[in-house]
Amino acid sequence: MTPPNEPSHADDAARQHLELIGAAPDGGATVLLLAPREPGFWPAFTAAPEYSDGAPDPLDRWSKRVIGALADAWDGEAVFPSDGPPWPPFIAWALATGRVWPSPVGLLVHDRLGLWLSFRGAVRLPGAVALPGGENPCETCADQPCRTACPVGALAPETYDVAACRGFLDTAAGTDCHERGCAARRACPVGQAYGRNEGQSRFHMKAFHPR
Repeated sequence: MTPPNEPSHADDAARQHLELIGAAPDGGATVLLLAPREPGFWPAFTAAPEYSDGAPDPLDRWSKRVIGALADAWDGEAVFPSDGPPWPPFIAWALATGRVWPSPVGLLVHDRLGLWLSFRGAVRLPGAVALPGGENPCETCADQPCRTACPVGALAPETYDVAACRGFLDTAAGTDCHERGCAARRACPVGQAYGRNEGQSRFHMKAFHPR
C-alpha cells in the first residue's frame, strides 16, 4: 500500500470529487478528513444513483459508498459524522489538522475551503501520518466581512442564535440565504475562491429548514 501521506491519496480523493483537508492524530492512528472538492463535487453527486433513487439521506449514502471504497483501497476504516452515539469528534480532529481554526463568527474556517468547510467523512489509518499544515486565513483578512454579513446577527464567536436564523429564513428577505446559502459563509473571501455550487448550498439549507 502507498503510504497515506503520498500525493496519490489526495489524488484518489480528488478523483471522487473529495478534498483531503488534513490529518489528525487519533491515539495510535491517524484520521484523514474528507470534504467536498470544488469545482465538480455537486455535478458528480447529482449524477450519482443516490441523488435520484428517492430513498432518504442521499448525500450520506453517497458518502458512505464512496468513502467506504477509499477506505478499502487504503486499508483503513471509514468514519462518518452520523456514526453514533457516541459521535466521532470531527470538530476536534479538524482543529488538530493545522488547517482549520475557529472563525470570527464561530464557524470553522479552512485554509482553502474558507467557511464552506464541511465533512463528508474520514478514513482512519494505522500509525502516524504527517500532512502539511496551513495558515489561518482570518489572521490576514483585514475586513473580516463574515462578522457583519448575517442579516440578523445570528452568528457570534461563542453563540449561534438558531431561532433568529430560522425565523429569518421564513421571511421573504430570507429567501436569498435559503436559496444561495448562509450569507456569512458566502462573505468569506477564501470561500468565494473555493467556488461552492449554489445547488449544494440550497440542498443543505432545505434540509436544515424546509419551507
